Amino acid sequence: MAKIGRQKKKQIKVKKEKFIPQSLKGMRDILPEEGKYFDYFLEKLEKLAKIYGFEKIEIPILEEKSLFTRSIGQTTDIVEKEMFSFVDKGGREVALRPEGTAGVVRAYIENGMQNLPQPVKLYYFGPMFRYEKPQAGRERQFHQFGLEVLGAAGPIVDVQLILLCWNFFQEIKLQTELQINCLGCPDCQKEYRRRLLEFFRYKKRLLCPNCRIRLEKSPLRIFDCKEKKCQEISSTAPSIVDCLCEACKNHFIKVLENLDELEIPYNLNSRLVRGLDYYTKTVFEFWPSRIGLSDEEKSRFSLAGGGRYDNLVKILGGPVTPAAGVAFGLERITEEFKNQNLKLPKERRNIVFLAQIGETAKKKALHLFENLVKAKIDIKEALAKDSLKAQLELANKIGAKLVLILGQDEVAHKTIIIKDMRTGIQEVVNVDKIVEEIKKRL
Repeated sequence: MAKIGRQKKKQIKVKKEKFIPQSLKGMRDILPEEGKYFDYFLEKLEKLAKIYGFEKIEIPILEEKSLFTRSIGQTTDIVEKEMFSFVDKGGREVALRPEGTAGVVRAYIENGMQNLPQPVKLYYFGPMFRYEKPQAGRERQFHQFGLEVLGAAGPIVDVQLILLCWNFFQEIKLQTELQINCLGCPDCQKEYRRRLLEFFRYKKRLLCPNCRIRLEKSPLRIFDCKEKKCQEISSTAPSIVDCLCEACKNHFIKVLENLDELEIPYNLNSRLVRGLDYYTKTVFEFWPSRIGLSDEEKSRFSLAGGGRYDNLVKILGGPVTPAAGVAFGLERITEEFKNQNLKLPKERRNIVFLAQIGETAKKKALHLFENLVKAKIDIKEALAKDSLKAQLELANKIGAKLVLILGQDEVAHKTIIIKDMRTGIQEVVNVDKIVEEIKKRL
């Protein structure tokens, strides 16, 4: 009998691609080894911040995009090219923060901090995001520690921020050099803009396409350009210092006089403008001071930078409020720390290691460990390991001074062995007196 309309269905095998999870370009894991550097730097920075009267603030990673376009400036590279921005499910334009100052100022206005005793001194730490070509010390996600002083106009505030930076770099023994400039007030910048337009009038065609646009919108941004031909042309441009009004000139002179008094060396750098439009008067950066680096390379690897931003609070809808701040790049400081062949100080800790043998001892060790933690003993363990040899090797690796050994016999007799890792001497003691015995030996 003929088979009508019957055909064997071909089985199509779809080859499943193996999923291998990877981080996004420019989004890097901070592994425990590098985390040790971060912890070391943060401990020093937080300690200094508190000495200088700063209090901690936590600001959101995600903000309205307009917060940054209004504060940082429409013509800056950050806003034009580097912002991680998108429309959220509510139809709002939002952005991952590219820097911390704008968020702190928004929090200052929104929470009525202008009604607090002035100045308000705040510090923060966290990730920032910029969509740029990943490079050493600056990924698309990077970390900054920042300090902001809101509600103080005097030059002494600028000097204190610089002094705090100087003390930090001295403390960690990192060789740096201070670059400093004065951008003046809006009136000074208006006159300087006129002079720059005059200077670049017959050189416009020699500039890169981006700088031709910058010349029309914000001439100071030309000094940010990394193109060699633009840098060569701008190197002979007029200096903004020649356009400073008396008030701005006096402010800057007082800053420099105080730095001289403190014996903090500095380089007057008339080309230093920073990458953000909100700066006024004093601006500064700390560059790595290392043989073999050109000034261009040093500027690309700025370790900390900041200055005064007296108009930003008003720009964002608050009252007229003088302010200044600085931010440290943790990745860049870590990179330069290694480049200068510096080492983290060895931790001087009285580590005690708890080793156990057998299931019964493991159960008892779990309870004993918690008791030692409550007694504020610097105790470590490896309860997941069964081999005593492996546990002792780990104790030696982490630099434990004492090892407590708990086995079946010790559990039965309510004792524990204390081994001195320096001398190798072992002693059996009553487990109920272990805290007292440890403190006696340390």
